[in-house]
Amino acid sequence: GHHCNAILSRFPILQTFNTDISAHRFESRGLLHCEIELADSQRVHCLCAHFGLFAKGKREQMRALIEYISNEIPPDALLIIAGDFNDWRNIMSRSLSSELDVHDVFHTCSGKLARSYPAALPLLRLDRIYVRGFSVLQSDVHVGVDWQRLSDHAALSARLTRHGSVAA
Repeated sequence: GHHCNAILSRFPILQTFNTDISAHRFESRGLLHCEIELADSQRVHCLCAHFGLFAKGKREQMRALIEYISNEIPPDALLIIAGDFNDWRNIMSRSLSSELDVHDVFHTCSGKLARSYPAALPLLRLDRIYVRGFSVLQSDVHVGVDWQRLSDHAALSARLTRHGSVAA
């Protein structure tokens, strides 16, 4: 469908998995999982999600995400989860943090979640980057005419570090 996910990496992508987390048959939603090898041969699991708009579906998709990670990714593995969670009320962060030990990079840096929608004038906090096993050096919301051409959401980025190494 038109609710797509993508993970771009300057490091080698070793494996990819795509799991259907659609809450109903009228809109396709997926969970993209890549295992990436960093420069020092350490591996990081990267997931990209795009959750639905309705509360019941988002709860089901959040449970599916938590179950997937709990079953497929070791609890001590480096982890990045990013995407459009359509979570304007910030209902999911507490569950994700307590069950997966992940933290939102923007909340870590500034104490606030990123405003990402609409791209032309970001007001709503729909998109997130959650990490486990990383410290956050910097987080940015990218706005402006050039960025608006890419999506109706502002792009988010974070600069991360783990044990003295820097990753983007």
